[in-house]
Amino acid sequence: MGHVLPHSRFTDFDIDLFKSGKHYRLYEKLGSHLTEVDGVKGVYFAVWAPSAKAVSVVGDFNYWLEGEHPLNVRWDGSGIWEGFIPELKAGTLYKYKIHSHLEDRKTEKSDPFARRSEHPPKTASVVWEEPYKWKDSTWMRSREKRNSLDQPYSVYEVHLGSWRKGKDNTFLSYKELAKELVAYVKEMQFTHVEFMPVMEYPYDPSWGYQLTGYFAPTSRFGTPEEFKMLVDALHQNDIGVILDWVPSHFPEDAHGLGLFDGSHLYEHPDRRKGYHPDWKSLIFNYGRNEVRAFLISNALFWLEDFHIDGLRVDAVASMLYLDYSREEGEWEPNIYGGNENLDAISFLKELNAEVYQNYPGVQTIAEESTSFSMVSRPVSAGGLGFGMKWMMGWMHDTLEYFKKEPVYRRHHQNDLTFSMTYAFTENFMLPFSHDEVVYGKQSLLYRMPGDEWQRFANLRLLFGYMFTHPGTNLVFMGAEFGQSSEWNFQQSLDWHLLQYDFHKGIQKLVTDLNTLYRTYPALYEKQFSPEGFQWIDYGDSENSVLTYIRKGKLPKDDLIIACNFTPVPRENYRIGIPKSRKLVEVFNSDAAAYGGSGITNGSAKVSKTAWHGFEHSIEVSLPPLSVVVFR
Repeated sequence: MGHVLPHSRFTDFDIDLFKSGKHYRLYEKLGSHLTEVDGVKGVYFAVWAPSAKAVSVVGDFNYWLEGEHPLNVRWDGSGIWEGFIPELKAGTLYKYKIHSHLEDRKTEKSDPFARRSEHPPKTASVVWEEPYKWKDSTWMRSREKRNSLDQPYSVYEVHLGSWRKGKDNTFLSYKELAKELVAYVKEMQFTHVEFMPVMEYPYDPSWGYQLTGYFAPTSRFGTPEEFKMLVDALHQNDIGVILDWVPSHFPEDAHGLGLFDGSHLYEHPDRRKGYHPDWKSLIFNYGRNEVRAFLISNALFWLEDFHIDGLRVDAVASMLYLDYSREEGEWEPNIYGGNENLDAISFLKELNAEVYQNYPGVQTIAEESTSFSMVSRPVSAGGLGFGMKWMMGWMHDTLEYFKKEPVYRRHHQNDLTFSMTYAFTENFMLPFSHDEVVYGKQSLLYRMPGDEWQRFANLRLLFGYMFTHPGTNLVFMGAEFGQSSEWNFQQSLDWHLLQYDFHKGIQKLVTDLNTLYRTYPALYEKQFSPEGFQWIDYGDSENSVLTYIRKGKLPKDDLIIACNFTPVPRENYRIGIPKSRKLVEVFNSDAAAYGGSGITNGSAKVSKTAWHGFEHSIEVSLPPLSVVVFR
């Protein structure tokens, strides 16, 4: 028998909190921890496995032999097994061998709380704890103001494995990304990056959305400390970091959370609630206290240990509804006869309440595609408590409109104007995410109609319209320079396209739109409020023109915006304005520097001709397929 000493990091209070689902710092207790007991250094292990009749630690230190290092079960009904193994060090590889009471099953599992994992396809956990000295104190002090909802949020969504490749198509490391990616995002003037899941995952084609190591940054790109270095470098350059977080489902891989102790421990035991047919994966049991504590602890862990500024919560719609992607007879109504998953709803409220209470400078963002109400309203007001919600309807309607030839657009103006009927019911983020450039949907560029010039002009117009529409913005990597092919996770973005002027023009346009958004308070101060937006004219479908005002806290900051959705220039186009003052063009997507035709306005002279219900008006040139902004 191996040498396992009795030892515990749990107090009775910890156990009570755990059983009631209120222990939100479980990562300090469960998992493997470098510890000293009676002057002897080693590792303390603790794992939750209530259906086990025996649990032992197997690893490279005992030839992976079951029973050599058995853990002791706590006699308090918690289902926690624990023990201290002397002389083990950081870097030790291990798993838990679990012998279940149920059907005498034996499972060999990675540690759900492991801080580091082996490089896939290997699946062992790694004992890990390495101090990291943060250098982002300036950012952390100012974060609450920078991340508040009346500040610019322009997000660059990144898949770390395919943003850029090294020699021989290898991954860039966290260290390399800390130089190259950070410099690029800063140059492009994005305020935040959003990483598609960085938690350990076994299967590359899942893009990270099938997690097995919830507490471990993937070892594909380096160590946990090197990932901290990347976050730190972004913060030092005034860039916030949002992580994709996936509490909606997890894979059935043998080393993962499924049938962890031989029982349905983490997943719901009823397949109607515990299995996701779309993703062939398992669904957490949101009604189980210990599982809720696991998930909330995980969210807080990334905010605490990795200084993360926001969590984008994946597939919220699939959590909210019992009948999501299910036919009649494949789901069971809740106790009130409805299709809402009451356990998941109460879990999300609890999660958001904890996040905002403990980390005032952080935002949570819901990827939620239905009309579920009050997703981004505080829990105290009866909402789910998210800070923002993806505006999937806007994204879908806008792309549907843009793919139409301009000659037909006058019949579909409502596709664009409809979003304003609900734009302020939630705090919306406008996403053009990775989901829009895969599975045969084509790149954004190639969803635009017309010849080459028109395609690029349409794309410039699309981005201009997006950045002047109320809400925050998210752009998936590659779109910012007009990537022409669909995203392929196995290779780098097509950076060689930047040798061509049209692509370079798109890149400059997005940089300038980011600068515009950050510079003019009218675009962000009231981005979630109806007071921040006013139509001038949404009815000129004959010319396919929209005109509107964006407003900040001060009237002097107001911006006048005109969008021409056809390739026909509109000379002497009259726009009503609320007050008599000289207006200057501050942005024009048709500028020659972007690859446009170069029709610009300079300043616009105000006349006393009443128009659009206003006492004053201006006459301007609207270039083909363009957005112009006046201040």
